[in-house]
Amino acid sequence: MMTFVAFKLSLLAMLSFLFAWACTPFLSRFLERYRLGKRIRDEQSAPIYSRLHKGKENTPTMGGVLIWGTTLFIASLFLFLSVAFPSEFFSNMNFLTRSQVWLPLAALVLAAFVGAVDDILNTRLIGPRGGGLQMRHRVIIYTAIASIGAWWFYYKLDWDLLHVPFVGDFSITWWYIPFFIFVIVSTAFSVNEIDGLDGLAGGTLFPAFGAFGVIAVMQGKYDLAAFCAVIIGALLAFLWLNIYPAKFFMGDTGSMSLGVTLGIVAMLTNYALLLPVIGFLFVIETLSVIVQFLSKKIRGKKIFLSTPLHHHLEARGWKEPTIVMRFWVISWVTAVIGVILALVDRGIY
Repeated sequence: MMTFVAFKLSLLAMLSFLFAWACTPFLSRFLERYRLGKRIRDEQSAPIYSRLHKGKENTPTMGGVLIWGTTLFIASLFLFLSVAFPSEFFSNMNFLTRSQVWLPLAALVLAAFVGAVDDILNTRLIGPRGGGLQMRHRVIIYTAIASIGAWWFYYKLDWDLLHVPFVGDFSITWWYIPFFIFVIVSTAFSVNEIDGLDGLAGGTLFPAFGAFGVIAVMQGKYDLAAFCAVIIGALLAFLWLNIYPAKFFMGDTGSMSLGVTLGIVAMLTNYALLLPVIGFLFVIETLSVIVQFLSKKIRGKKIFLSTPLHHHLEARGWKEPTIVMRFWVISWVTAVIGVILALVDRGIY
C-alpha cells in the first residue's frame, strides 16, 4: 500500500512540475503581451520600498495562475481518466474526493479568481492608492470564502474537534466556525505579506505544503497528500522563472489563494495549531507589520526601516538573494520541526 502511495505522490508531483514547466513560456508571453505588469508604490507613500524595487516596475505578475491552473488541470485530468477509462490504476490515481480535496481545491480556485481581479485592477491602476482592492474589501471577500469553508466543515462534515498537540481533541462546538475563519484569513494575508522578493513566497510555501503532505500521509489521508504533492510540483516549476531575477511574480492570484489553501489543509489534518511552527516565517512577517503599525500609531515612530521584515533587512543592506536563501533555510527547518512534533504527538518515533 505505502509503495503505491509513494509512487502516486511522486508521479503526480512530477506530472504537475512537467505540465507547469511546459506552460511557463506561454504564460510569460501572455502576461507580457497584455501588459499585466506589477505596479510599484510611489516614493511618497513608500519611499524605501520604492527606492529598492522601482527597477521591478512592469515585471509581469499573476504568475500564480501557473500553480492553481496546473493543480486544477491535474485534478480534473485524473478524474476524467478514472471515468473514461475505468481501471484500478486510474481509480487509485484519482485524488479528487469529497471528504479530502473538494473543499481545498474549490477554495484555491475561488480565492485565485478574487486575487486575479485584484491583480488586474493593480496593473490597470484602477482603485485607490495606485490600484487594486482596498484592504477592507479584501478582508470581507476572503472572510466570506473562509465562512463557506467553515460552514462546510461544521455542517457538512460535522466537524467541531480541535486537536491540541500532546494534549488531545476538544469539541469546541460552534466556536469552530470563528476559529476556522481566523486561521484561513490570517494564513492568507500572512502568505501575501511574505510575497515581496523574488522566489520568497514560492520557496517558503514549498516546505509548508510538504510538511502537511507528510502529516496527511501519517493520517492515511492519501488524497489530501496527493493534492499537496501536485501543488508542490507546480510551485517548483513556478520557481524556475521566479527566482532572482524574477521573470514574473506570483501576484495575489497566487499568494492569497495558496494562503487560503494552506490554512484549509492545516484544518483538514487537524494540526492547525502546528501551522505557526511550520509557517513560522509567515507569522514573523505579519507580526513585523502589526508591530510597525502599532508603534507608528501609539509612539509616532517606526521600529523597522520598512515592513514586512524582509524589506527591513533589504533596507539594512542585505542582498535580495541572501534574504531569500536564508528564509528558505529557516522555512525548511521549521517545516521539519513541525513534522517531528506531529510524529511525536502521534506516538510515531
